[in-house]
Amino acid sequence: MPRIVVDVMPKPEILDPQGKAIVGALPRLGFTAFSSVRQGKRFELTVDGEVTEEILAQARNAAETLLSNPVIEDVVNVEVVEA
Repeated sequence: MPRIVVDVMPKPEILDPQGKAIVGALPRLGFTAFSSVRQGKRFELTVDGEVTEEILAQARNAAETLLSNPVIEDVVNVEVVEA
């Protein structure tokens, strides 16, 4: 069954306390190559049957209105992934 993957990230101007906590922990665990982390959300929507343009449009609409908070988040990706 195909899936539609939706990725949501905090807007660049929004503070990301989870990302700050992660970037602070990375060097303590030996990961020293990273200077910044932003944590987002990933949604996987499973589709019964073929993904049509109409279904993809519904996923984009759901991403903008339900899966993200448009005041503080951006939908950065909506794509079809075959199972």
